[in-house]
Amino acid sequence: MKIVMFYHSLASDWNHGNAHFLRGIVTELLERGHDVKVYEPENGWSLSNLIQDNGKEKADEYMQYYPTLTTAFYDPENPDYDEMLMSAYLVIVHEWNKHDLVAKIGSLKERYGYKLLFHDTHHRAVSDPESMSQYDFSNYDGALVFGDVLKNIYQKNNWIDKVWSWHEAADTTLFRPRPEVEKEGDLVWIGNWGDGERTEELMEFLIRPVKELGLKAKVYGVRYPDHALAALKDAGIGYGGWLPNYNAPEVFAKYKVTVHVPRGPYVKWLPGIPTIRPFEAMACGIPLISAPWQDAENLFTPGKDFLVANNGEEMKEQLQKVLDNEVFANELAENARRTILNRHTCSHRVDELEGIFDELGFADRLIHPVKIKSTEV
Repeated sequence: MKIVMFYHSLASDWNHGNAHFLRGIVTELLERGHDVKVYEPENGWSLSNLIQDNGKEKADEYMQYYPTLTTAFYDPENPDYDEMLMSAYLVIVHEWNKHDLVAKIGSLKERYGYKLLFHDTHHRAVSDPESMSQYDFSNYDGALVFGDVLKNIYQKNNWIDKVWSWHEAADTTLFRPRPEVEKEGDLVWIGNWGDGERTEELMEFLIRPVKELGLKAKVYGVRYPDHALAALKDAGIGYGGWLPNYNAPEVFAKYKVTVHVPRGPYVKWLPGIPTIRPFEAMACGIPLISAPWQDAENLFTPGKDFLVANNGEEMKEQLQKVLDNEVFANELAENARRTILNRHTCSHRVDELEGIFDELGFADRLIHPVKIKSTEV
């Protein structure tokens, strides 16, 4: 089945977490015999920043890790919709697209005859509902949203008739333990400083505990203001700048523990949505300790798959528990990885997506092209 997707970027994960899941999902769809085309705007914000900071060669490096993926660029000022939409059976439009593009692709649905889904992986539905209400979803067949709480918001506001919860997940072909890598330190944190959504939380659950315990730690990410860099330096924490997402498994392997510090909107308004980084850390087999986060959908088992610290003092206690007991740390990591492999891989999510294809009325030969073809041989 030909699937056309409009996303901010497949090529760049510079401050763009959606690329992580997108790469894994598209890889899985291609392996199952689907014809997938991902379009992103020329000179997009994430890719432009990546190239500006690291050069064009670094921007092309992801293809070495995802050899089956190719990026298709379009001119956002003059999109060639005939070229992009002709013969598509399904079109998926991500929420990080302008309102007019979302509306235009909806208006062209009847002309080209495709089914149309919206994909929402952000907190904008609660943090900026006015912007969400301006989307024209009148021709959309449904929405994929990354959590039940978001699904309930869509249904309450009558934005789209059909809404499916579709959590993010780990690409376990890439995100896996690397036991051959030697340890270099105690703690690593991979994440962007952001827009002030978790400044106090990062101080309480990451920077101060590392400083007070005297841990050897390193932080990777972008958009760290001067005061954040000064706080890292004061705590003796190394700063590694932007880390390509495909390099995260090797970095995780160099450290004994990592932490999850959710952004404020997810804790306050969107319980049950962990974002993708905990999935990836658990898939890599590194013990994880999280700042308060309500697992409202029972994706994991707190205390078994990861530890919870309700405040900075508890974070210090949990860190010591992991760092001082290798057997316990290994058991925690193994439990988490087992949960990922059993429930939260990109393969699981494509299974769910193919179930949605069935609900949308697609024929089996389109939903399962490789499986159907193999039975016909």
